[in-house]
Amino acid sequence: MRRAVVTGIGLVTPIGIGTSAVWQNILNHRSGIGPITAFDSTPFRSKLAAEVRDFDPLKWLDKVTSRRMDRMAQFALAASEMALEDSGLEIDREADNTRIGTAFGTALGGFSQAEADHAAFLEKGPRAVSRSLAYRVFGATAHTNVALHLGLRGPGTTNSDSCAAGNVALLNACRMIREGLADAVLAGGAEAPLAPLTFAAFDNLNSMSRLETDPSSAAYCSFDVKRDGFVMGEGGAVMVVEEWEAARKRGASIYAEVLGGGVTTEAYHMTSPDPSGKPLMITIQEALTRTGVRPEEVDYICAHASGTPYNDRNEGQAIQKIFGDRQANPRLKVSGIKPYTGHGLGAAGAVEAAICLLAMRHGIAPATLNLKEPDPELNLDLVPESCVEHPIRVVLNHAFGFGGINSALLFRQI
Repeated sequence: MRRAVVTGIGLVTPIGIGTSAVWQNILNHRSGIGPITAFDSTPFRSKLAAEVRDFDPLKWLDKVTSRRMDRMAQFALAASEMALEDSGLEIDREADNTRIGTAFGTALGGFSQAEADHAAFLEKGPRAVSRSLAYRVFGATAHTNVALHLGLRGPGTTNSDSCAAGNVALLNACRMIREGLADAVLAGGAEAPLAPLTFAAFDNLNSMSRLETDPSSAAYCSFDVKRDGFVMGEGGAVMVVEEWEAARKRGASIYAEVLGGGVTTEAYHMTSPDPSGKPLMITIQEALTRTGVRPEEVDYICAHASGTPYNDRNEGQAIQKIFGDRQANPRLKVSGIKPYTGHGLGAAGAVEAAICLLAMRHGIAPATLNLKEPDPELNLDLVPESCVEHPIRVVLNHAFGFGGINSALLFRQI
């Protein structure tokens, strides 16, 4: 079977742009969460967000093109450029490039950024709406803009599997490589949801944190007894996924092999998890079975850890039932990364997968920031507050989303 490996990573996140900046802020336990500046938060009950600061699209795009692209697509393109540079894979835009594909995920596409056009429409009528809205708003702008900019003519797809979208994109890339549809794929997720209408929808669902803490970044406390919801974030992550033999022959530095994973749909509720936890267990078990990985081989789990009371407990209990608690399986470390980056919706799985690969390379398990009083029903080694040295050969990344979409993705060091 053709094997899929990751040779490059590009990151645009609230804790930095590029792998070096992101990893240093992971080690320094620096959160990107703070008071919202993207819009006036006065009418909302939730007041916090994780914003990408100091992002200049003109570093990668000319002024005219950048104005015609949604912020989400700008993240995707910038991360793609960084991932290619990291991988050393050179692409000639004028070449055939039918063996290089794209696979992306985004929950909302360009919907959030279309709010300004809607306001102009209400105030001034149809002629005030930008013509670019027609091709800015749909989710596939993630992969089509990247393909257009780089001249990639291989298979391309963007899924909208809510907060599981980034993981699903990586699984799609793995499938393209294994089935011989492509020899290299730019894969990942991007999201730019920080706009009033979108924010209001999640605020009214009571799914976002309203904790008032000092500092404000402490409001996101996954697995803690005080957890009361997530903090919305934005950003993007892209990985260069290549066929292993081709990557090896060109002397590429390989982060890890993409083993595969599992994806299921709960068919229970659009926003609440099945309280039995069985769908999560089925997803994780499917990932293990399909990849041939035994539970005792997994060294680190990057939990979805959304910070909502029921989701964290369901996920933690599912992990315990499959892998054992900390006494039965002392080797396993578990942490949630969202208190660093916020919850980037469709980008979250990809951002966290990329950080998993960095953790694997450096032999360090990231901290679960703000975890001071773990949920007493969970007996896992949740790596509270400070990163720890930990050899990681096999890592499992969870990403769960609205609609009951569950995904689990496994990587192994080569």
